[in-house]
Amino acid sequence: MKFKTLGFATTLAMALSGHAQAETILNVATAGSENMVEYVNQYLAPKFRELHPDVTVRVIGTGPGDAGSNAIMERLSAQKDAGASADIDVAVVHEKPVGKMVTDGLLAKYAASADTASLVSSDKAKNALGVDVDGYVMPMFQSQTAWAYHPALVSNPPKSYAELGDWVKENPGVFGYNGIRNGMSGVSFVNGWMYAFTGEADKMMKGPFDPSLVGSEKWNAALADLKEFNKNVTFTPGNAGTLDMLNRGEIGIGPVWVDMFYSWQADGRVNPEIKLMLPEPGMPGQPMHYVIPETSKQRDLAVDFIELATSPAVQAHGIVEQFNWYPGIDAKYLESELSADVWDKLFADITPEDLATKSLSFPLVGYFDAILTSYERDVE
Repeated sequence: MKFKTLGFATTLAMALSGHAQAETILNVATAGSENMVEYVNQYLAPKFRELHPDVTVRVIGTGPGDAGSNAIMERLSAQKDAGASADIDVAVVHEKPVGKMVTDGLLAKYAASADTASLVSSDKAKNALGVDVDGYVMPMFQSQTAWAYHPALVSNPPKSYAELGDWVKENPGVFGYNGIRNGMSGVSFVNGWMYAFTGEADKMMKGPFDPSLVGSEKWNAALADLKEFNKNVTFTPGNAGTLDMLNRGEIGIGPVWVDMFYSWQADGRVNPEIKLMLPEPGMPGQPMHYVIPETSKQRDLAVDFIELATSPAVQAHGIVEQFNWYPGIDAKYLESELSADVWDKLFADITPEDLATKSLSFPLVGYFDAILTSYERDVE
């Protein structure tokens, strides 16, 4: 369902109010692109109906990006301020807003009551850009960036940011990325660079925010090295542009979103010989989270829904096979659910162990904004 002509509050209220029905309604609001709505409507809802024949799952899409998550947060906040119960029972939101939703008291601490909580060990289920969200979230999936490379052009790719810095001097123009504009793959690369060359990844991911790091000697040195690095790279027009140029052989290596890479490869738009790798010390990715509003009227049903959505079978056949996303639960629990071909495709280049050790969070908002501002001022 798309909301274009009316304000969000009006259209969401209309969608959620519906008309009186005898059966129980479970209202699910999801941020993200239209495929998120389709996934819940066409895949999850029918499976949940099999378990709960008397329950109808009603899905509302709130739009892509953080704006879609913010719309959910604003609605829950307005209902809390009015002393009203939430008319959303389950929400799917991005990592960036979820911390504020927790600190503002909008979410239920439900995860301990979900049978599938033990299948998640990722720090991203405990910490969201410096905010403790342990118990309030269950990851739907993990969207991850990595380096894609063409073995015919790059037979021995650099394995780390440190190696890459020297490698581009000997191979000018072979590495390509889109800077910080027109796509988050480039933003992820730049954040990974700052993690690698300041040595402060843990502080930037977990906080607290230390303003003295911004503009420090190591901060400025990392930016100066990045400016020099950029003299030997090819700039691409965006996420899709990086993949296009890799496919055409115009560059040999560059940062991409893993799910986009595999989807394009499955469609024949990316050479099947192109491979992926996660460099040392790692690159940022971000999850989408299942949350339950604190005042949901259907708390038990909401937990049942999230248990289904985070079960190994659904994570394997819905998240991995349909969308080429990395699972929200630990990948090791999916191996018995997936065919050898699917498992090898998704995890042959980047293993579950790689994800566990080198899949990093984006930094706290203060550092994130400072990195982009510093890049615009000192690198471009």
